[in-house]
Amino acid sequence: MKVCHYFEWEGQITGGHAQSVENQRTILDRHGIDYTTTPDLHVDLVHLNNMGPRSVYLAKRARRRGIPVVVHAHQTAEDFRESFALSNLLAKPLRPYLEYAYGHADHLVCPSEHNREVLESYTDAPKTVISNGFDPAKLEGHDDPDLRETYLDRYDLDPPVVFMVGHVIERKGLSAFVETASRMPDVDFAWFGFLNPTGGTLDRLLRSREATRMVREAPENCTFTGYVEDVAGAFAAGDVFFFPTKNENEGMALLEAMACGKPPVVRDIQTFGWLADGEDCLMAESDFVPALEQALEAGERERLGENARERSEDFTLDAVGEDLGALYERLVP
Repeated sequence: MKVCHYFEWEGQITGGHAQSVENQRTILDRHGIDYTTTPDLHVDLVHLNNMGPRSVYLAKRARRRGIPVVVHAHQTAEDFRESFALSNLLAKPLRPYLEYAYGHADHLVCPSEHNREVLESYTDAPKTVISNGFDPAKLEGHDDPDLRETYLDRYDLDPPVVFMVGHVIERKGLSAFVETASRMPDVDFAWFGFLNPTGGTLDRLLRSREATRMVREAPENCTFTGYVEDVAGAFAAGDVFFFPTKNENEGMALLEAMACGKPPVVRDIQTFGWLADGEDCLMAESDFVPALEQALEAGERERLGENARERSEDFTLDAVGEDLGALYERLVP
């Protein structure tokens, strides 16, 4: 079997979306599945990871030739909101566009049950839930005391540290993160990740003014590190993973934090229905201070962290990789 594993705008897209594609290719490598990353139709199956115009065109051509088309449903209009400047405005036309684009799939891959439920109203294409998973190899060193001290010193953090990993955008819960930090002035908060985003002219146009203001006016105990080269360093420095996201297709950084034994405090949203409040996480609807205070207690931190670590084992690439290979086998005649 040969697969066209195409990721349109691969050089421009970062974060969990890009990491998911990398994870898929790691799975293909481990399972000995031959693939090309170019839009080539001399294949047995096409797997698309971003439904831009070129991908839609490729899907149309593939279906005309009888080649099965798998589309990974990384995006919904719902999780597009509050991401960057004008994202709320663009979310309206995005919904009908995605309905059209996803309608060209023979099969949709949904990273979570919540994502699958949302997409039921987009298209009647068959859907299979396959987690994005996480690669434990990416986290090597997270338990190294020297790496922890390096990152604590680099960002002047005093443990225990409440932390987050990901793009600095409102959808991820930026305002809740900053507000909660201001209410807990004796605790250090650190957000590791792109500053929504930074860089050239396009990045400046996309940057939300409100997000920029919140970062600039954050209290002294709230640190925004910007991009970090070694994400294991972020997980080494942090003690309680605070993820007040408003909408998420799955949340890969959450899986990674759990794998590192970091107790998660999350917003009570449908996406996290697979978590058990009080067992492998703590949930809150809006006021996160009581949950964080509980998670910061040494005994609770250890108990919740160990339960989270055990729960994460269901989401390693080895655990979820068989599902992707099995889907390919079902679709290729």
